[in-house]
Amino acid sequence: MIHATRRAWHAILAWAMLLSLAAPLPAVAQETIDPNHIPPSHDPARTANGLALTPPKGWNSWNKFGCNVDEKTVRSVADAMAAGGMRDAGYHYVVIDDCWHGPRDENGFITSDAKKFPSGMKALGDYIHSKGLKFGIYSDAGRKTCGGHPGSQGHEYQDALTYARWGVDYLKYDWCSTGSRNAEEAYALMEDALRATGRDITFSICEWGQNRPWLWGAKIGNLWRTTGDIWDSYSATDKAHWWAHNLLDIVDLNEPLWSFAGPGHWNDPDMLEIGNGGLTDTEYRTHFSLWAIMAAPLMAGNDIASMSPATATILMNRDVIAIDQDPLGAQGHRVRDDGNQEVWARPLANGGRAVLLLNRGESPAEIAVDWTELGYPGTIAADGRDLWTHKPLGRLKGRYAATVAPHGVVMISLLR
Repeated sequence: MIHATRRAWHAILAWAMLLSLAAPLPAVAQETIDPNHIPPSHDPARTANGLALTPPKGWNSWNKFGCNVDEKTVRSVADAMAAGGMRDAGYHYVVIDDCWHGPRDENGFITSDAKKFPSGMKALGDYIHSKGLKFGIYSDAGRKTCGGHPGSQGHEYQDALTYARWGVDYLKYDWCSTGSRNAEEAYALMEDALRATGRDITFSICEWGQNRPWLWGAKIGNLWRTTGDIWDSYSATDKAHWWAHNLLDIVDLNEPLWSFAGPGHWNDPDMLEIGNGGLTDTEYRTHFSLWAIMAAPLMAGNDIASMSPATATILMNRDVIAIDQDPLGAQGHRVRDDGNQEVWARPLANGGRAVLLLNRGESPAEIAVDWTELGYPGTIAADGRDLWTHKPLGRLKGRYAATVAPHGVVMISLLR
């Protein structure tokens, strides 16, 4: 019941944000609007960049290494991704998050920390590319990054040019130290700078959902964070993590935004915590399944070079990955909420459905789904497949039921 109340509150907050846009502006604000200014998202000349037609997949350094990232770590992860199956499972981006920065040079161009990255970013990018992977990096729309390093404000075109020269394929762009900046304008400026380089660079908008990027981000970036940071907890609250959200809270904040996602523009409920130790393997399977049914970017955040077989099995479950990467690009959402038991569904490009039965409770529970909840006639039969056991379920007619472990999921696909 506590979870249901919290979910309802998150949904109310999300829709209140949307409805607030329809409210009339105060008279003072109306008087100061510039009639000649078109917000970037409303500019008919602006088009999407055509990248990330399925949710981006890769690895990011932050959740495991934080500011302790260096060249040796990144090379070891790239080696492990290429040799251990991650690359072949579709994880292509190797993203270096905050704290790679050195000072700006005498002309204002950013440099990397020479002690942490002795070979330089161009050489590191070449190494990543040599492994059949793509190179990602991090910056911030403010004067400083969240880790206190030089941000890109006032240097957008210089930084974009530098990244292109280094061979960068992906930019995560954060929102610390931004003061009174307009988020839409700030992100559009950096996207324009990236496009001006002539290099295809996937653009990750990381302003934590504060400025409702799902309303303006589709022609500016390829994915946008919908919440604050995730932390490696299933449902706990902790004063030490006051700035972050546990897994279930992230899900409840992201789910109501399902209609805004699609090919090239994705809701991002933050990076994966799978393998970092705060959840059980059952809970990590739940984490991965929920991200997949929500068409979320799959950015691993663990130490891939030393991950356990259980973690590897979760991250490289190709049946679940195929749901995340389905080319229709429709984000799944709840179709029934019975408190601790939920049914989620996602339409697929082949006319089928992905279905997730979620048990938030502390005891095993039988959860059933009727075809009418999925938009199917109740009388039809469909071929079922269990996406975690990888076993066919035969022809199913009208409904499906399964016993679901505490904090666990059963995830199936259906094809008429």
